[in-house]
Amino acid sequence: MSESSQLPAAPIRTMISPGRYVQGKGAISRLGEFLAPLGSKPLLVADDMVWGFVAHEVEVSLNAANLPTNRVMFNGVPSAKEVDRLSGLIKEQGSDVIVALGGGSTIDAVKAAGFASGIRWVTVPTVASTDAPTSALSVIYTEDGVFEEYRFFPKNPDLVLVDTQLVANAPAAFLAAGVGDALATWLEARATHQAFASTMAGGLPTLTGTALAKLSWEVLWENALPALDAVRENLVTPAVERVVEANTLLSGLGFESGGLAAAHAIHNGLTAAAQTHGLAHGQKVNIGSLTQLVLEGAPSAEIRDFVEFTTRVGLPNTLTEVGLKVDDDEDLRRVAEAATVPGETIHNMPFDVPVGDLTSALKSIERLSRGIRERAGLAEPQPYHAKH
Repeated sequence: MSESSQLPAAPIRTMISPGRYVQGKGAISRLGEFLAPLGSKPLLVADDMVWGFVAHEVEVSLNAANLPTNRVMFNGVPSAKEVDRLSGLIKEQGSDVIVALGGGSTIDAVKAAGFASGIRWVTVPTVASTDAPTSALSVIYTEDGVFEEYRFFPKNPDLVLVDTQLVANAPAAFLAAGVGDALATWLEARATHQAFASTMAGGLPTLTGTALAKLSWEVLWENALPALDAVRENLVTPAVERVVEANTLLSGLGFESGGLAAAHAIHNGLTAAAQTHGLAHGQKVNIGSLTQLVLEGAPSAEIRDFVEFTTRVGLPNTLTEVGLKVDDDEDLRRVAEAATVPGETIHNMPFDVPVGDLTSALKSIERLSRGIRERAGLAEPQPYHAKH
């Protein structure tokens, strides 16, 4: 064996992305046009609520493209059982492309089923609440809603289509949750870059992936508040278009090719606390972002600005707002233990994060955020009550 063949492979930098991204007011009316090149027997997956407000335009669009409208129900949680059920329907019906219409849960289940079945997959998010639509991975939960695993795929969706009027018609809380998910993108990408760690794309971050993560952050700080005001009136404005793109495309590319770190690991840990199960993904991620800033010993001005901004956006930044308390020692330690298991993205931080340090950081955000909010004249945190 030659000396060179014994050397470890040099690290690579890589970036991945969906095949095509389409965004605009009324874009769903063109779904058939963009779907036709991908397959002739689509399987559409949507829950009853989503199907109720997209069915007409989808049917008209697919009919114009000479595609059948074959819709099946999504059962609510992207669990292994649900993925297997959808895979069975794909095989039974001979589908050659599967389409997710809805939020992140529907999208994660559809991506996993599409990959398992060896067919193409398409995401049509009806809210801009996560960056799941663009990525080559699914987050799989137990049927009780507890994080179970990431499933990674060798490709991204073939098409991502976002109708910004649908996003504007949804409650503003969904867009706010997407802002919470997307704000974490830059915080985690810069930590990954500093740690010389690998990304979800399977290599070191590219300059492009890191730059897109930062651009997502900058777009949100400039546009999130006016966009939320517009969406409260069901209006599509330039600010709404920018925030939808930041929440979906920029954050999706940024997290996947820029890297995840503590914020999303803490989100996954929070799913181990039953009190948080009614919260949106981006709400839990925002707790993770603030806790990551504390772990980093970030400048007080950066932490102050983050707390003030996310409070104005309507995101939680205290334990109280996610149903926890500082003296919930057992629950918080369980969260910290789940967030630091081997393989979790918290290990992309440029320093080790022991369970005890993370537990302390989580506890610290309550008094920290309350003080910042009080000095800024912002609303006092209100207790969160789980929906079950």
